Amino acid sequence: MEQVVLLDETGQAIGVEDKATVHHQETPLHLAFSCYVFNDHGEFLLTQRAHHKRTFPGVWTNTCCGHPAPEEDMKTAITRRLREELGLTVRGMELALPAFRYRATMDNGVAENEMCPVFVAFTDNTPDPNQDEVAGTRWVQWKEFSTGVLSGDADVSPWCALQVRELTELGPEPAQWPIGTPTSLPPAARVA
Repeated sequence: MEQVVLLDETGQAIGVEDKATVHHQETPLHLAFSCYVFNDHGEFLLTQRAHHKRTFPGVWTNTCCGHPAPEEDMKTAITRRLREELGLTVRGMELALPAFRYRATMDNGVAENEMCPVFVAFTDNTPDPNQDEVAGTRWVQWKEFSTGVLSGDADVSPWCALQVRELTELGPEPAQWPIGTPTSLPPAARVA
């Protein structure tokens, strides 16, 4: 049974809960991650969440989202999820937005409530999506995609829209974004 790490307002771990039951109308604050994967052509891998997911089914979003297991290193968790969801191996994974946090509620009241550090990585692989997790993928030019998100023309997940706004402030070239400060991660994410 997959578990998520529950957090207090300072980002300290205060317990765990089963992933299957943690998301509801009063979703507690918990630890997550997002990853944006690029190829050598400056393209970003956009993914569509599987249509049967409990939260935001069928929504287009960043390459990979997930939850580290209790005591699991963030990069290890991201590497695991990229392999499980997309069959991808990546290189150059770095922290981009260590302190990203959001809350988003679906029309039915089910909410996401996460401290969700954002990472960037690069790949030479072609995705092989696991249909249980990912309904579709598209390589898109980052500049066009981010411009569409900022203008409101690209329909993406609420967290992706917020993250893109912050990522574009880091500069126009993802390969040149400054590396985020690990000490700015939520304490629960600073696992040795």
